[in-house]
Amino acid sequence: MRRALFWAHLVAGVVAGAIILILSLTGTLLSFERQVTAWADRRANRTVASSPGAARMPVEALVAKASAATSVPPSSILLRSGADCPVEIGFGRERTLFVDPSSGETLGEGSPAIRRLYSTIEAWHRRLGANPAGRSLGRELTGASNLVFLFVVATGPILWWPRTWTRQALRSSMLFQFRLRGRARDWNWHNTFGIWCSIPLFFVVLTGVVMSYPWANQLLYRLAGSEAPPPESAPQGRSPRPVRLDGLDSLFARAGELAPGWKTISARLAPGKTVSFTIDEGDGGQPHRRMQLDLDRESGAVVRSVPFDAAPTGRKLRILARFVHTGEAGGIPGQFLAAVASAGAVVLVWTGLALAWRRFRSWRSRHGFRDRLPIP
Repeated sequence: MRRALFWAHLVAGVVAGAIILILSLTGTLLSFERQVTAWADRRANRTVASSPGAARMPVEALVAKASAATSVPPSSILLRSGADCPVEIGFGRERTLFVDPSSGETLGEGSPAIRRLYSTIEAWHRRLGANPAGRSLGRELTGASNLVFLFVVATGPILWWPRTWTRQALRSSMLFQFRLRGRARDWNWHNTFGIWCSIPLFFVVLTGVVMSYPWANQLLYRLAGSEAPPPESAPQGRSPRPVRLDGLDSLFARAGELAPGWKTISARLAPGKTVSFTIDEGDGGQPHRRMQLDLDRESGAVVRSVPFDAAPTGRKLRILARFVHTGEAGGIPGQFLAAVASAGAVVLVWTGLALAWRRFRSWRSRHGFRDRLPIP
């Protein structure tokens, strides 16, 4: 059984190794995306130009003034509680304008180079950088490779388990031996990185599977005893309707009253009778300190209010899966652990492929293929 499990582990790693390497490398680069983007934005737009005590312009006027210079309709707006923080108005995923809340003056854009860079890395992480025509195939390949990687990560500790528990056996498979070379070095690094990264890597990959497959998402809800929400379908063949700005200022004020400890309030700008807000009382990566809020555009009445604690268990687990995948659920230490695990996965793939290649070369030599087939 151990031999069969070993060969399944090896074949799975070799078949999906290249894509797993891309997922691991891009995952490492994406680990601190939120902090790096915020740092780059602050360098370009440090603080507002007017005094902190100046009266703020209505939100509708701020958005209208920022939109006048662009041909793309605004998609989101974010307010921060700090008196010297600019208002962030989003125009799609890659462009954000920073606006002085008192004068409406545009302070600058939010680091377009950094946003384009992370958008490209994320495209490779999700769909291997495929263009719109190949996105479906790219997602299928990354999803399948993620599922294969889950099997590899789960079977690794079983294969690592020493046949005899001796100090020498544990030392050779749990501690780095930097003086080793060739196959001995690859074996030592593969085992050492594997055992130390196995637990965080298991949860990173498992949550990736949940986000990749609808059946895994539904299974998560079913295990929690909750009913999974129906999948959202984007409307096709319709031209986008104009964004409504009326009443935004009073709605933002109403949202702030319902969450006095808010640090950020963001809203998706869209037509319709309700406006959806996300109120965050944490650092932006703590789902338990977020609340989803829908307000009626005309009356300001609460249409839907879903604090994290009040959400069904299945919904909580699904939200946590998103932030466990990036490590943000554990704050900066969690992000660092996820980054180290993803970087460790890069070494695991590299050393695993190297060991498989050395095994193949040895097999060819033993069976007399040296003279028939050239060995690089």
